[in-house]
Amino acid sequence: MIVKIDNKRNEIALEIRRIFQASYAIEAKMLKAIDFPPLKRTISQFIDSNSEFYAYYMKQNIAGLIEISSNQSITHIQSLVVYPKYFRQGIGKKLVMFVLDTYTSTDFTVETGIDNHPAIKLYISLGFEEQNQWDTDHGVRKVRFKK
Repeated sequence: MIVKIDNKRNEIALEIRRIFQASYAIEAKMLKAIDFPPLKRTISQFIDSNSEFYAYYMKQNIAGLIEISSNQSITHIQSLVVYPKYFRQGIGKKLVMFVLDTYTSTDFTVETGIDNHPAIKLYISLGFEEQNQWDTDHGVRKVRFKK
């Protein structure tokens, strides 16, 4: 089940951060990143965020999250994270499909590290096309996709 969650509530922000820490620690290793900004996000930053957060629940536990910023023309997937124990169960795909089905923007965008092969495979399988690549200040080569 996918539901919108209130990131302004402290206990929800804490859970969001826990999932980010668990998932992005693995991505940082995959990307060989020493300094990885997603791991530095504080609870206050989640509470103060104007993004929309949706959680994928398995039983009563949040198994994955997607963070969205959207306007009439573009919906951007800011973050897509899944608890490691739920990897390879289709949760990320269900969350992205939910966004594609729910938002009415003309364009959808997402970025990831060039070495995050599972994410790239997912986005391509859902019809996203590569737009460009660049090197970040923190040593990660990124790729941007658009649908």
